[in-house]
Amino acid sequence: MSDPEDEYGDSTLAAEYVLRLLDPSEHASFEERLKDDPQLRRLVHDWEAHFAPIAGEIAPVAPPPRAKQSINAALHGEAKPSRAWSWGWFTGFGSLAAAAVAAFLIFAPILNPPDLTPSFQAELAAPDGSLVVTAGVIPATHEIVLDRVVGAAPPGRVLELWLIAEGATAPVSLGLLAAEGTTRIVVPDDIAPGVRTGTIALSDEPPGGSPTGAPTGTILATGTFVDL
Repeated sequence: MSDPEDEYGDSTLAAEYVLRLLDPSEHASFEERLKDDPQLRRLVHDWEAHFAPIAGEIAPVAPPPRAKQSINAALHGEAKPSRAWSWGWFTGFGSLAAAAVAAFLIFAPILNPPDLTPSFQAELAAPDGSLVVTAGVIPATHEIVLDRVVGAAPPGRVLELWLIAEGATAPVSLGLLAAEGTTRIVVPDDIAPGVRTGTIALSDEPPGGSPTGAPTGTILATGTFVDL
């Protein structure tokens, strides 16, 4: 599993990305990561949701009446030295205030970061022990973190994770497991509540996953979650 400290660092970057505080190269690099990192996209989504109501509470501030005169003077070469400091002070103070608000919005939540440790866990094991995968759920991010202990998909096949929610009539695909290493799957909000009490299963599927939206290969292992 990844280090929670890394998650906190990504959370800061995601907040700065949402507030447009990254420099151009950092911004471009971050957007490249977003293409292949669902957890990072989740952090961006969470920060956007966090900032949206706050932004709506900030009333727009109209510039002073002399602002138009100052702009016209600057455009037409009619600057008035005696007034120049006033507009500069106003804009400088506005920038400083905006930076202070942004810093507060970013770092206040990070001082009390979300708990990124799994709250419940399942072991998916084949009856003959040829495949064992552990799955931990992080409620704060709706993530399932999967680690392969033993075994792999049959040659030319991939492992696909399914959720059979309590009372459901059909399984729902949660995603594919990586060929090696840890797999992190973000569960959609509308089905996340069913994970804790449901059953999860692994099937072997063709590359790219099931073409039908339902398991087409063998169900290799199943498991249910227990509290840690």
